[in-house]
Amino acid sequence: MPVYKAAVFDLDGVITDTARFHYLAWKKLADELGVYFDENINERLKGVGRMESLEIILEKSPRRFSRDEKEYLAEKKNGYYKNMIEKITQKDLLPGVKELFFALKGRGVKIALASASRNAPTVLKNLGIAELFDYVVDAGRIKRCKPDPEIFLVAAENLGLKPGECVGIEDSAAGIEAIKRAGMFAVGIGDPEILKNADMVLRDLKNLRAILKLFDD
Repeated sequence: MPVYKAAVFDLDGVITDTARFHYLAWKKLADELGVYFDENINERLKGVGRMESLEIILEKSPRRFSRDEKEYLAEKKNGYYKNMIEKITQKDLLPGVKELFFALKGRGVKIALASASRNAPTVLKNLGIAELFDYVVDAGRIKRCKPDPEIFLVAAENLGLKPGECVGIEDSAAGIEAIKRAGMFAVGIGDPEILKNADMVLRDLKNLRAILKLFDD
C-alpha cells in the first residue's frame, strides 16, 4: 500500500501564477500610499495572509494606520486583485498541473488546497478545476498564517487522513516550513536554494514521474 494518500497543494506559484496579480495589486496600493515596494519585498509576502502582507508593506511607511484603516486598505487591494483574476482561464494553469491532477485521481489519491488566498474558490472555478478537489481549506477560518502548520493540519483532518499520509506541495520557504511542521512530506516547486528545507524540489509540476512515484511505492 502507498504511504501517501493525499496531495495538498498551495495555489499561487504552484497551480497558477496568480502571484503576479497579487504583486500588481499590492504595487498599485503601495504607489497610492507613497510607500516603496518592489519584487524583493514581494518575496516576503509569499505564503502570507492578506493582513500580514499589508503589515510588511507598511513597514516602509512613516505614517501609522489604525486597525480600521488597515482593514480598508486590505479590502482595497483585494478589490484590485479580484478585478485582475476575473480574466483567468484554463490557459493560466501552470505546466503539468492538469495532467498531474488526473493522474492522481486515477490512483485514488485525494487532492486538497491549502492556500492563504480567500479568493481561491473563484480562481479554481475560473481555472476549470474546482471539481477535482476533495477539500479546499477556507482561508477565512485559519487563525495563523504559514509557516504555522494550521492550514495543512486542517486539510489533512478534513480529508480524514493523518498528516504523515499527505504530501504538501509549495513554492515558498514559509510554505515548506508549514508542511514540515505539520508532519507531511514536503515538495518544493521552484528555486532549490530558497526551498532547501523541502524533502524534494522540482522546477515545476511537469515532472509527473517524480511526484507520482510518491503515491505508487
